[in-house]
Order: sequence, then C-alpha cells, then structure tokens
Amino acid sequence: MSSKAKTISLVVFLTALLLAGLSLFIVEETERAIVVRLGTIVIDPDTKQAEVLQPGLRAKWPLIDSVRFFDNRIQTLDISSSRIPTQEKKELIVDLFSKWRINDFAKFYNTTRGNKKQAEQLLQEKIVDGLRGEFGRRRLNDVVAQDRGKVMDKIRFDANNTAKTLGVEVVDARIVRIDLPKEVSESVFNLMRTERQRVAAEHRAQGQSKAEAIRADADAKVIVIGAQAERQANQMRGEGDANASKIYADVYGRDPEFYTFYRSLEAYRETFKSNNDMLVLKPDDAFFKYFRRSSVQDSATGSTKS
Repeated sequence: MSSKAKTISLVVFLTALLLAGLSLFIVEETERAIVVRLGTIVIDPDTKQAEVLQPGLRAKWPLIDSVRFFDNRIQTLDISSSRIPTQEKKELIVDLFSKWRINDFAKFYNTTRGNKKQAEQLLQEKIVDGLRGEFGRRRLNDVVAQDRGKVMDKIRFDANNTAKTLGVEVVDARIVRIDLPKEVSESVFNLMRTERQRVAAEHRAQGQSKAEAIRADADAKVIVIGAQAERQANQMRGEGDANASKIYADVYGRDPEFYTFYRSLEAYRETFKSNNDMLVLKPDDAFFKYFRRSSVQDSATGSTKS
C-alpha cells in the first residue's frame, strides 16, 4: 500500500474514532441522562415526554447534542441550627435532615439547570418555611413531646407538594435535635419545672383526698363492726346468763338445802379471803346460820362424847 493510501486510511480511522468519541457515551448504573439538542430537551416520540436515558452505552449527534447526567440515588439534605420560634415566641434551634431524589428529570433541569446545590437550597427554604409555620402554631411542650410526629408528617407532605415544582420527591424528613438557645434555656427550664411542680401538687392533692375518703370509710366500718360485735357479745352474754340461771335453778330445785349451803360457803370465802376484813353483824344474823349450826352440832357431839 502506498504512503498516500496509508495516510487516507489513518485520517479515516482518526475521523471515525473522533466521531465515535463525540457520539457515544456511557450512562452509569447510578445515573440517568437526558439529551439537549440545540437548547431543547429531546422528546420521546412514543410517550411525548422527555426521553430519559437508562444505564448503558448511548449515542448522540455530535456537536448539536449535549448530555445532562443526573444522580438517580436518594440524596441527603442536612439542615442544621435553624432558629424556629414557637407560639410563645420561644426560639428553638432545630437540626433535621431530608431524603430526596429526582423523579422528573426534565422538570428538574428546566427549574434548576441541573444544579444540585440550587435544588437543595430551594428545598431547604421550603422545608424551613413549613417548619416555622408548624412550630408557630404550637407551644414548646407540644412541639418537643406530643406533636413532634404530626409536625414532621405535615412538613413532609407540604415539602412534597412544593418539591413537585422542582421535579423532586421528598422521601423522608426527620428532626434530629431540638435545643434551646442559651439565653432562654434557663427561663424555659424554670417554666417547665414550675409546670411539673404544679402537676405534682395536683396529684398529691388528689391522693390526699382519696386517702381521707379511704380513712373515713375504714373508720365507719370499724364503728359498724364494733357495734355489731358488741351486740353479738351482749346477746351471747345474755344467753349465757340465762343458761347459768337455768342451771342454778335446776340445781336449786333438786337440793335447795345443799345449794343454799354451797352459796353460803362461796360468800364466806369471798368475805374472809383477806385477814384485814372486818364485819360488824349481830350474832344471830342469818349470815352466820351455818356457823351456828356447826357450833351446835359440835357441842352436841362433845356432850355426847362426854
């Protein structure tokens, strides 16, 4: 082959290589791409929408087509140290993050020119504005404890509606930290401490009231139980006295003389159980009836023996 032919072949090869380099490009697995032809996004004739190129080897017209690549992964937007006022005009320092991704690549390109930083700035402004609106309608205690989940659901919903204009979908949004500025933290802590003390005093008062009611009920039951026990005791005591009287009467009916003698002995025992007792009675008093009879009998026995 002549040198001229070699030169032509080399020029053709280099030209083909140059055209291939200008025409072919690769879309990575984590990316999506659109083709802009003379400043206008190329439209898919079948769907009548912007043609989004999937991962793989793709081709374009050299010089008249340009390719815009977009990250198809979920992105993280950190929003830190935003000062958000509550209903009581107490400012909070809020840190949160948002997860987002592009779901309309043509709209994202038209609104942000494919600039990720610009998209994040617009998205951050919308989220912070929504956060201000929700915090501004709530008190500090509601924001921190009770309505935190509701606040984030509302912010996520509003952010999604706003993000649609950017061609972006907000996958998630969460509050990481809520803190108080140093200049107001002490006053807020005092307010919270006072509120807790008030609640504690209210609980103590309720407990004291219930305790008094329980004590009063217990005292009433003690009185009722005591009265019932006293009534039963009196009843049993009366029945016992009646039984004892019946027994005494039965015994007295069987042997009245022995019964009288036995009762007299009990009376003597009770009367003379102390050495210091003194009785002033007539010698012929009925109390000494059995003593006299005993003396008479001893005298009679002695005279008989003698």
